[in-house]
Amino acid sequence: MQNIRYAAALLLALALGLPLTAAKAEDWLAKAQEHEIVLKDFAFATGETLPAISMHALTLGEPRRNAAGEIENAVMLLHGTGGNAASLLQPHFGDAMFGPGQPLDITRTYIISPSNLGHGKSSKPSDGLRAAFPRYDYDDMVRAQHRMLTEGFGITRLDMVIGTSMGCMHSFVWGPMYPDFVGKYVPLACNAVEIAGRNRVMRQMVIDGFRNDPAYDDGNYADPADLKVGQAIAANVLLLAGSNPYRMDAELPTRAGAEQFYTVRQRRAAANPVDPNDTIYQFDASRDYNPAARLHEITAPVLWINSADDFINPPGLGNPAALASTMPRARFVLIPPSAQTYGHGTHSRPNLWMDELLRFLKENQ
Repeated sequence: MQNIRYAAALLLALALGLPLTAAKAEDWLAKAQEHEIVLKDFAFATGETLPAISMHALTLGEPRRNAAGEIENAVMLLHGTGGNAASLLQPHFGDAMFGPGQPLDITRTYIISPSNLGHGKSSKPSDGLRAAFPRYDYDDMVRAQHRMLTEGFGITRLDMVIGTSMGCMHSFVWGPMYPDFVGKYVPLACNAVEIAGRNRVMRQMVIDGFRNDPAYDDGNYADPADLKVGQAIAANVLLLAGSNPYRMDAELPTRAGAEQFYTVRQRRAAANPVDPNDTIYQFDASRDYNPAARLHEITAPVLWINSADDFINPPGLGNPAALASTMPRARFVLIPPSAQTYGHGTHSRPNLWMDELLRFLKENQ
């Protein structure tokens, strides 16, 4: 199957005039420009408002304007839960996407990668309000993205949105909320049904792990590292949720090796604690997500890709193929599991779905 996919990718690359070799470990972050956009009087779905929130973003490339002065080459990248503007500007994603002749060649594409509300350098609980920060949801996050684009960048239309995990789900919020704003969507690694069952339980494990930690103090903890129980629970849940059993079995074929790997991961997590309030909000933001009934309103072309070894979105759950059929111009692709895939993290490894992306771009030039 992988050989067939590779051959198809080569044919499409030749047809589109793309190079057959990728750039070598470019420092895309060093090439990026940094932006902070302040959005005044931001209203949340809860009815709360803040006098202002800030949205942080990184950009690659330069905007190109049409005869009417409108930016016409903007592509927005949307990261997953707990990520930030830099998440998709790493070599494992960018080296296959941003170089000369590649799908998002920065000499012809204006890439906008925001830290979403509650993440990275954008406004979030740990900035000062702690647990008093408005309890945002995915609709709030998409509204913040839209205002960032229109008010901060002067963009009236995006050529494409590529979203991973949470960003994948945001794509299905964007379509009905802002019809005609986006030319095409590439949602990677998500579902389009209510966050329930094991998915919600997994998120609640992380949320309760922090809230029930003796050091949480109603969100008024002095140091995130003090919440040792919550940090360990979050690290363990995310390790399982993001892993691929085939790859782990191939890379850790002995009990001793697996135990050593786990010990190292635990030490690394303890040395790099996440902010508990920020993390609680990030994992709770999906509570109202359930776009299935409005998918038919998304008339732009959609390439929806999941991987069969995804712990969070296992095949058959929610029947994404059937959901995709409710969108007039959508195609759903399920990548088979192997020792080369990355479980949920397959979303940010373009070499595993490049042939599908090239086909999609050729069909929707």
